[in-house]
Amino acid sequence: MGTTDETAGVDERGGRRRRASGGAEARRAKRSGSRSLQMPFIRRILPEQTVLDEEGLALIEQNADTVLEEIGIEFREDPEALEMWREAGADVSGERVRFPKGLCRELLKTAPQTFTQHARNPERSVEIGGKATVFAPVYGPPFVRDLDNGRRYGTIEDFQNLVKLAYQAPALHHSGGTVCEPVDIPVNKRHLDMVYSHIRYSDKPFMGSVTAPERAADSVAMARMVFGEEFVDQNCVLINLINVNSPMVFDATMLGALKTYARANQGTIVTPFILAGAMSPVTVAGTLTQVLAEVLAGAAFTQLCRPGAPVIMGTFASSISMQSGAPTFGTPEPTLVLYGAAQLARRLNLPFRSGGSLCASKVCDAQAAYESAQTLTPTVMAGTNFVLHAAGWLEGGLVSSYEKFVMDCDQLAMMQQLSRGVDLSENGQAMDAIREVGPGSHYLGCAHTQANFETAFYRSPVADNNSFEQWLAEGSKTAEERANGLWKKWLAEYEAPPLDEGIDEALKEFIETTKASMPDAFS
Repeated sequence: MGTTDETAGVDERGGRRRRASGGAEARRAKRSGSRSLQMPFIRRILPEQTVLDEEGLALIEQNADTVLEEIGIEFREDPEALEMWREAGADVSGERVRFPKGLCRELLKTAPQTFTQHARNPERSVEIGGKATVFAPVYGPPFVRDLDNGRRYGTIEDFQNLVKLAYQAPALHHSGGTVCEPVDIPVNKRHLDMVYSHIRYSDKPFMGSVTAPERAADSVAMARMVFGEEFVDQNCVLINLINVNSPMVFDATMLGALKTYARANQGTIVTPFILAGAMSPVTVAGTLTQVLAEVLAGAAFTQLCRPGAPVIMGTFASSISMQSGAPTFGTPEPTLVLYGAAQLARRLNLPFRSGGSLCASKVCDAQAAYESAQTLTPTVMAGTNFVLHAAGWLEGGLVSSYEKFVMDCDQLAMMQQLSRGVDLSENGQAMDAIREVGPGSHYLGCAHTQANFETAFYRSPVADNNSFEQWLAEGSKTAEERANGLWKKWLAEYEAPPLDEGIDEALKEFIETTKASMPDAFS
């Protein structure tokens, strides 16, 4: 994987360049999606899919400005935030903030259109924004599931396993954040073990904790130990997820974490969490209006904290069953919201986060596959820059599934191939093959096919394309059973990336001291 000038020079902070394997082995790995060949973040060639014309976009923006000016957004239990808005020219009444037209957009002029999130291994650093797409794993489930042990509460061992799988997965460019909740560690202390796991068991970029301002501060402190205080002050090494308490509320916990990260110059994803019909209107246009208003307020607030701090426009939008109230996934309306929100983000000159491999299914069945595909494909085609929940999501986000993790990673590798678009090089045009074969023959033995056969088409490590007889002889395994064997193989072959011993000891000492400073809390 190549590096840019922006990512060079971080090696002394714990990163070490991977030696790329070459020859036939590398070509086979690339073809099959093997974890042995890491893929760089995607630079999309395909144009973005759009659903709104200029008139439609202008209407949504006008409606969002009306929401901000007339209805306002609540910033709860944070007097400092209210005072910052008052000084910026907003109308503050109690905890309700109303924004003069244009104020939020003016503040956002200092936010970067693209930025680099640095990994401790500079070859793993990613670009956020523009034509880049970065895949990150599932975030937040309290439960895990695998074929051997079924559904259960997550533990720190599960958390570490999922970090290792994300490190092994070729098409995951990011280690993510709360890949599952390790409930065997007290709530007020588990963030330390989670951040350490990302640092120790992977060298890909990762996310910090947002469940309390002090936990965000601990995440920043640990990042400074890895990268150096001055480097962190001038560069993004952490991304964090700030969810709006939709409709139109930022609570004290999210605001505290946002302020901590923005003031430290770290990346913030401001994401309205929308179940349309419950947390937003039932219509696509109404939901887009609310999403834009909420993001404008939250993203602009990051610039009040520190002008130039990286911020990403996020949206998590799903519909609900109007009969039961349960969230649904893979349906048409959230897809339209996703496409429209991506267009609005580009007009704000902000990177965009959404999508993933989302489903409501309880197991890795056809429902899980269909719903995930119906979320992932539009995510890529919309031009999403940061894709959270790209692998492992099950049961509406309540479960991190080992088997679905590797099945989703297989699909991510396919999306990576799709995003490259059409190869129009001399080899891609294949005129020599067409001339050699001529009418009435076949291409199986021609020189061009022989030269390209190993890399011509993506080959899934999960799917079975053999004959019925061969499939029967190999145990009649389902895709989920094949995925079960694959994640176990990945963990068996896992080798931890190098980490400077001094940094490792400093992190462990910090964790021990911080944990000793407070009693355990399990709520």
